[in-house]
Amino acid sequence: MTDLLTSIQAALGLPHTPIPFTADGALPSAFAVTELACASMAAAGQTVSELLRQQTGLRPAVEVDRRLASFWFATSIRPIGWQVPPLWDPVAGDYQTCDGWIRLHTNAPHHRAAAESVLGACADRAAIAVKVARWASTALEQAVVDAKGCAAEMRSWAQWQTHPQGLAVNAEPLVHFLDSQDEHSQAWQGSVAQPLAGIKVLDLTRVLAGPTASRFLAGLGADVLRIDSPTWNEPGVVPEMTLGKRCARLNLQDPADRAVFEGLLKDADILLHGYRADALENLGFGAERRRQLAPGLIDVALNAYGWSGPWQNRRGFDSLVQMSSGIAEAGQRWQQAEKPTPLPVQALDHATGYLMAASALRLLTERLENGRSGSARLSLARTAKLLIEHVPGTTQALRVEDEQDQSTSIEQTPWGPAHRLQVPVKISDTPIQWALPATELGSHHPQWN
Repeated sequence: MTDLLTSIQAALGLPHTPIPFTADGALPSAFAVTELACASMAAAGQTVSELLRQQTGLRPAVEVDRRLASFWFATSIRPIGWQVPPLWDPVAGDYQTCDGWIRLHTNAPHHRAAAESVLGACADRAAIAVKVARWASTALEQAVVDAKGCAAEMRSWAQWQTHPQGLAVNAEPLVHFLDSQDEHSQAWQGSVAQPLAGIKVLDLTRVLAGPTASRFLAGLGADVLRIDSPTWNEPGVVPEMTLGKRCARLNLQDPADRAVFEGLLKDADILLHGYRADALENLGFGAERRRQLAPGLIDVALNAYGWSGPWQNRRGFDSLVQMSSGIAEAGQRWQQAEKPTPLPVQALDHATGYLMAASALRLLTERLENGRSGSARLSLARTAKLLIEHVPGTTQALRVEDEQDQSTSIEQTPWGPAHRLQVPVKISDTPIQWALPATELGSHHPQWN
């Protein structure tokens, strides 16, 4: 059970302390998805405990509820009298090619347009299926990627291990910490109840992994400000992922908005970003410029396919990485299914999110101790390797959710009232709770509290 946790603790430089996982059952899968959920959340909780030990001399106990962790890896919000919009665009999904399978990711309008620029306009899945069937998987994947879209051919783990990108990312550490010479001495302003009070987190992440990280940090008292472009939206995940945050919009190609962003960055303690590896560089906010603007910044980044190799700048999402890395193919064999079988939840996203939060907390603890800042890089594909190489999954099911699993408080969101599931991670005397309800993107001004 602790195999995944031990690997994560080693990657984060944490003590190999056993952390209890309570409750029974697991998400049925070819892979140990519930173990990954518990281990990544436990590590995030342990980094909070280590920060508090450094500041108070007492190390709070941590435990994780297996059922709740599994549920949170799907969704934590339970709307009362309304529905969260669908997660997927109607034509997103897996399609049979003339020699295998491919996944098209079309949730963003410009990504759907890219796929249609290759395949031709498609009214529905049936129309796309006919066109995709004429293509070879590798050729179609490359054509969609060349059109600035998102696609992934289904490969096996054995194929991924010999692919140039698989070789590159599998050689990377799970968390790549980079030291900085920048000094930043600042006293801890938090408390046992709110360890991150006074910490400003600038969140440039989207969809699931990065927003999972910033949601966790917000639950510990951090001031999280999420920045999106003027046109970006992700209606299917906003009610889930904006909990505890303020959300603003800036156009980083507009001089006035760039100046606002630079001001925000100068005052930030932690920057989370999940753009492609070269995207901030191309906007004039590469690593060196960020250091100039904000010496002492804790900089935590993720991407889809890793930070080296030919695909380091490729667009990607959890479902695509599952196809590329062999997870969907292994699931198909495990279930003896006729088509690719992904994980039951987008576990690479959620786990990487908790690992990002843990990385930020480790770096903050070091900065409080010696004044040194630092950065960390993570990727969905490297988290996939962690999952694939550890204990296999199970058919043992979880007990179904009931009302006891929900918090009694009601969250008043712009879409209507909602409950949240109870938080899976328990840290002694440190409740993970959020001061702000989920909100629409762009509903706040781009300024710190």
